Amino acid sequence: GAMWRGAAAGLLCLAAACLLRRGFEPRARLLSAAELRRYRGEPGEPGLYLALLGRVFDVERGRKHYGPGGAYSGFAGRDATRAFASGDFTPAGLVDDVSGLSPAELLSIHSWLSFYKDNYEPVGKLVGRFYDENGAPTEALREAEAAIEGALKFQAESEQKQQQFPPCNSEWSSAKGTRFWCSRQSGGVHRAWAGVPRKLHRPGSKGSSCVCVRSSGPPWGQPGSSQHSDRGDLDDPHLQQYEGCHPLAEQCVLLT
Repeated sequence: GAMWRGAAAGLLCLAAACLLRRGFEPRARLLSAAELRRYRGEPGEPGLYLALLGRVFDVERGRKHYGPGGAYSGFAGRDATRAFASGDFTPAGLVDDVSGLSPAELLSIHSWLSFYKDNYEPVGKLVGRFYDENGAPTEALREAEAAIEGALKFQAESEQKQQQFPPCNSEWSSAKGTRFWCSRQSGGVHRAWAGVPRKLHRPGSKGSSCVCVRSSGPPWGQPGSSQHSDRGDLDDPHLQQYEGCHPLAEQCVLLT
């Protein structure tokens, strides 16, 4: 019927639009460094672009930041990935070499990349460190992405640790010594339990820190096990009791 014909026409229309668009597929565009330099938003230049990890974005909408005279104009017309992490906006810092960056710096690059994907139009790829002349990822890009992946994993594990062993509250006074105590939001970790203070020795790090430990229910990461001793994480091998404190007291005072 007519409805079906309308739908078919719509589909054909879509296919035609797709074909038309394919010719101008913006993501497939490959730019050389020299081409990208022409996009610094100066009068007479074709536009305002920047690149991050070799991906090129049209940042015309952010002209007051990235255009001539803007606080981030150093990023325009080039790939200055390293400076997004280091904050070094000198010519030496505005480069695309990301080797030797810390996990925190890699996470910063990752969040900037998400920001540009969410807020700006992708244009294509920059031929050079991260993409070859066919637009295929280089070894350098694979290494950078693997390093970012590692940093994300490390961050997730640290957050898990914070959830399992949130830091204690503590205060010191010359008269009373040091008082450690646990509450349902100590260490900035909001939770349904307060826990009891313990010394935590993290493998590979010196010294110990005071953490709050769940003292009932199954151990962390074993919510379904019925064979547990109902002692929460008290039996974790990295924990030590504070001498002179009741093992189940929610606060502990160490005389100095």
